[in-house]
Amino acid sequence: MTDAQQLTQKLIAFRDARDWKQFHNPKDLAIALSIEASELLEAFLWKSPDDANPEKIKEELADVFAYALLLADTCGLDVNQIIEDKIAKNNLKYPVDKSKGSAKKYTEI
Repeated sequence: MTDAQQLTQKLIAFRDARDWKQFHNPKDLAIALSIEASELLEAFLWKSPDDANPEKIKEELADVFAYALLLADTCGLDVNQIIEDKIAKNNLKYPVDKSKGSAKKYTEI
């Protein structure tokens, strides 16, 4: 079992002990994920990156990961596989010889 699978099982056990599965449909998990990502952004608002509170970043990033793992599980997606697939796609879209050191989108390189 991968780390992602183990963490997902812990999250599911936490959720199920509280009878919250009824609230964890894909739409609501995606909304919760977006809200938590916004709260992560708030940690950086009006600050230089070095001035953001590391504890706030850890807290909000954990929420982002938790909702992402639960959403993947609810949708029947293998987190490791979808990330591997995305890396493979990005390798094609962003070849090293054209994209190294550049922030341009793949349509601009």
